Amino acid sequence: MSEKPWGGRFSQKTDQSVEHFTSSIDIDRRLYPYDIQGSLAHCKMLAKTGIISQSEAAELVEGLGKVKRELDHNQFVFDDSLEDIHMHIEARLLQLAGKVAQKLHTARSRNDQVALDVRLFLRDAAGRIIIQLVELRKMIVEMAKKHLEIMMPGYTHLQKAQPVLFSHHLMAYYEMFTRDWERFNSCFERINIMPLGAAALAGTTYPVDRHYTAKLLDFPKIAANSMDAVADRDFIVEFLACASICMIHFSRLSEELIIWSSAEFNFIELSDAFSTGSSIMPQKKNPDIPELVRGKAGRVFGDLVSMLTMLKGLPLAYNRDMQEDKQPLFNTVDILSDCLNIYLQMLPEIKINKEQMNAAVSIGFLNATDLADYLVIKGLPFREAHACVGKAVGYALTNNKELHQLSIKELKQFSRLINDDVFDHLTVENMINRRTSQGGTATKTVLEAIKKAMIELKGHDLKAIQIR
Repeated sequence: MSEKPWGGRFSQKTDQSVEHFTSSIDIDRRLYPYDIQGSLAHCKMLAKTGIISQSEAAELVEGLGKVKRELDHNQFVFDDSLEDIHMHIEARLLQLAGKVAQKLHTARSRNDQVALDVRLFLRDAAGRIIIQLVELRKMIVEMAKKHLEIMMPGYTHLQKAQPVLFSHHLMAYYEMFTRDWERFNSCFERINIMPLGAAALAGTTYPVDRHYTAKLLDFPKIAANSMDAVADRDFIVEFLACASICMIHFSRLSEELIIWSSAEFNFIELSDAFSTGSSIMPQKKNPDIPELVRGKAGRVFGDLVSMLTMLKGLPLAYNRDMQEDKQPLFNTVDILSDCLNIYLQMLPEIKINKEQMNAAVSIGFLNATDLADYLVIKGLPFREAHACVGKAVGYALTNNKELHQLSIKELKQFSRLINDDVFDHLTVENMINRRTSQGGTATKTVLEAIKKAMIELKGHDLKAIQIR
């Protein structure tokens, strides 16, 4: 006969190859603190409702404490035959506490037990990521404050387009990571729901107090439907989706840092402490950190697709396929946390090449739109002004000049409306500071955005404290 907890119905022992194939202990052992945390709360609830006695509960609490200490100190022996972390802890508890350990699983199934463990784990992980995102956004705002005087080309299609403040460019990433922060906060609410008490799928006949268990585990809500409680993995999918969008933002920022640190751009220099060299080319200084972050984004996207594919055809309620939810989840949590951590360390060490950035703004016809706007102010319809400036750009290219290097005589070939005041209109500082529309790149507007962000971050700090 099998010695499995469910072995009563079986007449043959589980084949060793099946034990190895179905075992998840190499992955889900990571859940042990949460499994014990959930078991302690379940035990206390069983005692409160009279399902087990207070003395039995005390023995179980003591035994679970011993198991946790063994796991904490790597003194625990793992065995594929016990399949998962739940059965490992239960088996060891039986050895330490005796037959009373067999009462702990009363009114509980591994179905609602694992759902609880994953929610507890992800609640902690999402909370840490939310806090890291607050710190990253603070760092971006500090960099924007520090470098307000630096101008740079803004790009579309990776072609020079219009001049912007470097701080304005940085604050674009503040907005992206703020949306990530908001998404994770919203996701956190749907993670933070307690499934325990759903048992296998139909609820339980025992007089359990789910609200009491939820209070012990600091859950504000309990799962409303027992079948959904054990079958729901939407909260994991949502977390992976939030992480994927966040990694898109990291990948885009990484791409820019890689480009900006190239010899062709030379806008920034990454710290030696966050760069690597070549095994064959002594001169090389490679932006490996941004490149690895850019590469790791693909792994996170794959985790999301893996999870969606695993769930898409599952009937209610629990199916063993769901055992495969932890590997993509753990992988994404680790990658995103690592990327946040490394960027928090790397960003303050980046050297900004102010002169190179400012010089790059003076070439490439970045003032073409402003010349068109100048003509509109003089009374020319914008489309006519656009065509007029296009011809001026063609002429300047032929003569190897920038628009502001053309003489008044040359400029008047394209419109009699152009006068001497045009040159003041085409200075980089004036081009930037005229863009005072909400969200624009004018110094005044960017300062307002920075001040607004600083106020937001104070409030977000308070929310982060609550999540802790």
